[in-house]
Amino acid sequence: MTQRNVHHGEDGDDVPLWEDQVTATVAGEVRRRRKELRMSAQDLADRCADLGHPIPRNVIANMESGRRSTLPLVDVMVLAMALDTHPVCLIYPVGYVGHVQQQPLEAPRPTWDAMQWFTGEIPDALDTESVMLRNFRAHAHHHHAALTALRGEEYERWKARTANNPATRAEALLAQEDYARQAARAKHGLRTARADIREDGGTPPHLAPELSDVDAPEDFPDTTEE
Repeated sequence: MTQRNVHHGEDGDDVPLWEDQVTATVAGEVRRRRKELRMSAQDLADRCADLGHPIPRNVIANMESGRRSTLPLVDVMVLAMALDTHPVCLIYPVGYVGHVQQQPLEAPRPTWDAMQWFTGEIPDALDTESVMLRNFRAHAHHHHAALTALRGEEYERWKARTANNPATRAEALLAQEDYARQAARAKHGLRTARADIREDGGTPPHLAPELSDVDAPEDFPDTTEE
């Protein structure tokens, strides 16, 4: 029988150490998700091997039964891919586990709250937040908004061009102008987000071809040799 590390709670009960609880939570969700997909442990092992990181069937069985005390991060990542889910969903199984211990020596908290901390969606106990993460989220928001507006503008332009009466054409032209204003606002937000990323020492993500005009030439360093 496997001996588990424990600490003694305030009421004298033996409580599994935090790292053992994390491992047990992941193992439990791997088993639940595997059965949901009607995969055997061997099926899962084969899928991990296909992905380029073999995890033998006996290792998976030992993990699910609690006989494996360690769980490398790379295994969690590959298991998530093999189970067609996300690593964070194995660590924090929202909807399947009500509460988890977010960190050692603290009381369990709702799994949803712990997941939001893990993904950086809420500040930590010191009320801090990753500036770069915030910049990239703003970038993603404005990038999506700009593409949506540009495509709406193009569609309304086509409607105006193919309209068979003046009223329909006028309506399409008004909608086209509205989308153009939305695109301009989104591009402005996108430029600001990209400038913030650069100012904080990061490299902005690639832009969709339709948004290639967002970066002005002066946004790029001069690499011409003197």
